[in-house]
Amino acid sequence: MAKAYSQVFISSSKYDSREIYRSRRRDLMKKLDSVCVFSGMPSDPGSEEAFVQTWVKFVQEPAFLFLTGVNQAGCYLLLDPDTKSEILFVPKKDPFKEFWNGKRIGYLENNSDASELTGIKDVRPADEFFEVLGSMLARKGAKKFFYAYFFEKFQGDHNWKFKEKLTKFVRLKGVKIKSAADIHWALRLPLDAPRIDEAKRAQTATDKAFRALLEAMPSFRNERELGLFLDHELLRNGDGDLAFPTIVASGANACCLHYVKKDEPLQKGELVLLDFGTRVGTLHSDITRTIPVGGKFNPLQKMLYEIVLDSAEVYRKAVRPGVSLKEIGQIPWEYIIGELETRLVKGAKGTYKLLYDKRPHGVSHFIGEQIHEGDPGSRSLSMVLEPGMLISCEPGLYGEFSAVIGGKRYREKIGIRIEDDLLITKTGHVNLSKHIPKTICDIEAFMRKKCR
Repeated sequence: MAKAYSQVFISSSKYDSREIYRSRRRDLMKKLDSVCVFSGMPSDPGSEEAFVQTWVKFVQEPAFLFLTGVNQAGCYLLLDPDTKSEILFVPKKDPFKEFWNGKRIGYLENNSDASELTGIKDVRPADEFFEVLGSMLARKGAKKFFYAYFFEKFQGDHNWKFKEKLTKFVRLKGVKIKSAADIHWALRLPLDAPRIDEAKRAQTATDKAFRALLEAMPSFRNERELGLFLDHELLRNGDGDLAFPTIVASGANACCLHYVKKDEPLQKGELVLLDFGTRVGTLHSDITRTIPVGGKFNPLQKMLYEIVLDSAEVYRKAVRPGVSLKEIGQIPWEYIIGELETRLVKGAKGTYKLLYDKRPHGVSHFIGEQIHEGDPGSRSLSMVLEPGMLISCEPGLYGEFSAVIGGKRYREKIGIRIEDDLLITKTGHVNLSKHIPKTICDIEAFMRKKCR
């Protein structure tokens, strides 16, 4: 049955997916002291706009997907820790829509398909959600508050709109609504064993894609050709989805952090920054590499690249359980400034003009169900690292630089970023990306064979 619903119920042939989702709901209920509700995405993408009518990918609210595996619109989840009950609300079954769009999880009287698929025994029509919630809030001994999933510091998204609907509804009931976000993140950010395995497989797929790209590098004339090839290899080796839209930024374009044009020619002598990743199951890889178009770094590029690479090693020494990303987040940026003064200014009579003040971006973010995991308001930077958490490590350098090396003056506007993914362990961390070519020696040696 899961195969027929492969895009609307996310499952794996390697694990008992229903049991994984069930255990997550069970663990969440242990942390709750009242009813908790979650809303999936309310509608299919494009359905609210007349000019967007088809072939727009549906992406479920990650919290809802994490707890249910259900990847379709118009669903709700209600958890009641007092009675240990869980109720999934889904749209009514519509065979005519399925004729157009394929199988959907839907309520149909005297039909147990939705329950068998998801493992949630109590499945009801979505239009009964508020009625059932009202009955729970009005029952004898019910608490004067309940939980919903929304963010206090990120207002305007579908979760906040859901909270506003709930607020209007409960005014008549005299109860308050609390955010379940912090409770949810505490359970979701540390990865369980199946998700760690998926993260490792995503790294392997990304490594294969990058090595294939290095081999094919001489054939690319522009950013678009390079990006299309890399996307194809990521999709072919991964699980069918990119982790995010691939960034291909050559030359000075790499100074735009989220460069999207991807249509400039590749020039020999320039670097090209690649930010890419793929998805396996519900986990992602998030990798950045900066490589020379012609296969060899010039002396200025080499100096700047090594400064960024070394800053990552310095930062990694501080990555361990018991610290927060906020505590250690300034380490690589201070190191980079110090090394620019020592290696570039003093050592090579150089100059630099950065395109930012002190730090261009965060050096780490959490990775999980979302490529940028964590509370959207705070990015969960104050959360203490625990074993099982997966974070990025991505120092960078963006600006205008000059130096005298070997009697020759070099000048260029350049952007360099190097990114690996680190899995927190009991004693420190493991670099899941260590096998993906990264050092100047590895990149040049590999490309030398291909770029002659």
